Amino acid sequence: MAVTDEETASFFKQDSITKALKMVLFDELKKMRLLLVDDDQWIRDSLSLYFEAEGCHLFALETAEEGTEAVKKQDYDIIISDYRLPGMDGLEFLKRIKEAQPHAIRVLITAYGSKALVSEAKRIGIQGFIEKPFTCRTIEASLSRILLKREQEDQG
Repeated sequence: MAVTDEETASFFKQDSITKALKMVLFDELKKMRLLLVDDDQWIRDSLSLYFEAEGCHLFALETAEEGTEAVKKQDYDIIISDYRLPGMDGLEFLKRIKEAQPHAIRVLITAYGSKALVSEAKRIGIQGFIEKPFTCRTIEASLSRILLKREQEDQG
């Protein structure tokens, strides 16, 4: 089956839109401090490299306890945490840091999503929920939605 000129143009137009949206997102993220708490070293390293390649700094830690200490010393704009962590779980961590970081966007990552977990996350004010497995595009889309929603709330 041959691809038409219209389909080719549509593909490149979509690709250009995607690249433009990504640029806008990372222009915003470059101005922000991001914290990741995940016990999986591969995820910490991969996301750190990815954000660094985009010109952003992502501070990555292994445990909620380390994250708790970090938020006492530094303000973060976005805090992303895995749900299953050694010691304190990510939901409890994000709940506890709300007082110390009231303006931070809080995002929960999990492979164990359930209606009860999502409901509890929403109840305590978690703005984003990302299910594993995820891709960088999933992270981009989630952060874009959250930042757009926050901007709309700030204007309205």
